[in-house]
Order: sequence, then C-alpha cells, then structure tokens
Amino acid sequence: MPRKLEERLETYLMEVVDGTRTRPRDVLLRLFLGALSYLFTGLVQLRLWMYRQGLLKHHTLGCQVLSVGNLTVGGTGKTPVVEMLARSLERNGRTVAILSRGYKKKKRKRSFRDKVHDLMHGRVDVELPLVVSDGSRLMASAMYSGDEPYMLAKNLPGVSVIVGKNRVLSGQYAIRKLKCDTLILDDGFQHLALKHRLDIVLVDRTNPFDNERTLPRGLLREPIRNIKRAGFIFITKSNGDGAEELSTRLRELNPTAEISECRHCPRYLKHLFMDQQEDLHWLKGKKVVALSGIAVPGGFERELVKFGARVLDHIVFVDHHRYSLQEILDVVNAAVERGADAIVTTEKDAVRIPPLDRKDIPFLYLRVEIEMFTGQEEYHEWVRRICLE
Repeated sequence: MPRKLEERLETYLMEVVDGTRTRPRDVLLRLFLGALSYLFTGLVQLRLWMYRQGLLKHHTLGCQVLSVGNLTVGGTGKTPVVEMLARSLERNGRTVAILSRGYKKKKRKRSFRDKVHDLMHGRVDVELPLVVSDGSRLMASAMYSGDEPYMLAKNLPGVSVIVGKNRVLSGQYAIRKLKCDTLILDDGFQHLALKHRLDIVLVDRTNPFDNERTLPRGLLREPIRNIKRAGFIFITKSNGDGAEELSTRLRELNPTAEISECRHCPRYLKHLFMDQQEDLHWLKGKKVVALSGIAVPGGFERELVKFGARVLDHIVFVDHHRYSLQEILDVVNAAVERGADAIVTTEKDAVRIPPLDRKDIPFLYLRVEIEMFTGQEEYHEWVRRICLE
C-alpha cells in the first residue's frame, strides 16, 4: 500500500475510534471494531496462557534481558527511557545491546544469492539482524533501521543497537558477535518469545489507557489488568504532584511493582544541518514554525510556548512519517513567507528529514531527556543490583 494512502487510512481509523467521525457508516464501523476488540482480547489472553502453560516456548539466552514497553500503541515517550536505562547500565560496567523491531523502517533488498543461500540452509523469508551500531560506530541509516533505533544509536556511544523482526536471533548475534551481557528489548512488553528478567512499563499520565478498549476499538495492546506483569512502572509526562489517582489505580492492579514519576525534560536546541546548539532561552520571543510527525504533537508545541516561542504554525504529520525533500522545502518556504525566525522539530523527526542546502532560516530540533520526580533511589538500586549479578 502506498505510504500516503496508508497514512490517510490510519488517520481515518483514529478519527472513527475517538468518535470524531459521526456519520452512520462511521458509527457502524465503530460497532464492528468493538466486536473485533473482544476477539482480539481473547486471542491476547489465549497467547499469554499458552506461554504460561509451556505450549509456546520462552527462549533463554543466558544473559540479562530487560524489557521497556507499554500497554498502549505509541505516545508514552518510550525512547528517552530506553536511552536512560541503557546509559545507566553501560556506565555501571555492563556491555549493552538494544534490540528493536525498527517500526516502519524500509525493508532491505536482498540479493538473489542471499535468498538461495537461505533456502539451502532451511531459512525461508528470514530477516537477518541489522546492526545499527556496534557500540563504536553507526552502521545503518534511519531509513533502514527506523527512527527510534537510529536516534538511540546516535546518542549512545558504547551501546550496540540491533534491528530485526526475530529478536531471539538479534539477541544471539549480540551475545556471540558483540560480546554483550545485557539486552534491552525496545517495545518488548508483548514480546514473550525471549524471556525477560524484568519488565518496565510506561504509562502516560495525560492519557493513561485511552478509552480502555483493546485494538482495534481502542489503543490498548492488551487488557489493563496485564500490567501486573510489570516489575517497574514509569508514569511519564508527569508534573511531580504525585499522580495520586493514577498511582492508586496502578497499585491496585500491581501491588509489587516499583512506581516512578518522570517527565520528558527539554535540554537544548540542536541545529539540524550544522554542529551547533542553542540554549532553550534562545526561543524567547522567536517566531517559529513547528514541525512534527509524532503520536502526541500537542506536548511538543506546549514546550515551545513554555520557553517563550511564538508558534506561527504547527505542521503536523502522522506518527513516523518519512519526509520527502519536497515536503521539507514546502515547510521551509512557508516559514520564510510567514516571517518566521526558525523552524523547530522533534529529535525523532530530525532523523527522518533529508539533508537540505538552505541557509535562509535556522532549522533546529528539541533535545529531550528523562527527569525523575520520584523513585530515583529505587531505580538506581535496581540498576546496581542488575550490574552486580
């Protein structure tokens, strides 16, 4: 399916699910999606039961395997948490690899010779692991690795990043070839084929469980009660007030997990096409055009306004949109015509923007890191214990 058509269909379905579309055919589609949601929930619970009973096999690789994921589809701010965890473990002496599926990456073309070789060895349609970083150098582009894996590889020297549909194969490669002793499953809460030492689950304070329905009627990947599998819960996008109501509900669902409040804290602005960064106060009084293709674009715009920017326009694409050169030229031309002082995008978007030889307006991205309000001691003690095992 062409990408533009896929994005339009995705937008339409989201508007049907959230109730924005109210025509009779949309209401009927919502009812149909609700019926499918019950079927989906049943299949999810059956799969979990089969793993518990040993009918489906957990693979163990003889090293620490940690998962960072969520119950909902997108929007919890997972990548900065993965980055923080990987950096903590690496600084405490672990040799870390992040294993990702590489959502919406471009599939590599394989030669006829490679396909024949796989067929002769009994491997049919097997996607081999792609090493985005071996811990010392970048080895793949964002187009073929996916934006989040590429961003992690760029920001984490000393940490390997591997992309592949089969994360058991990716883990075996990381251990055998890169000598890793700790694996982080990026978006791995539902990935049960590889046995986890610990599950870290992220819950968005601003929209914890959407409409509390599973796919395709809602955004939940599995029922809320399954958060009981988590060993550590991060309440993201918090403001440090304790999130009492949400914390109470999470504690009822999971009496044993450590719960930490955190937020995604802007640190600085970085120019896309030159090696230069700006302090956040640089935004004060600036007229900017914002550009984003993320799950929750409203939070990005609020951060710009908080630091004094005057947002003339916010150009929004669907999550993970891969920008064409013409689209970026159109954004730049529109910003120049409106008299903007700069174009500002997110770090996740920045890795999907093609190189541009235009110097008439600054083009920057907002660098964001995790700041913990509560649970710091528990988190660091947990990391220490992992690293001593």
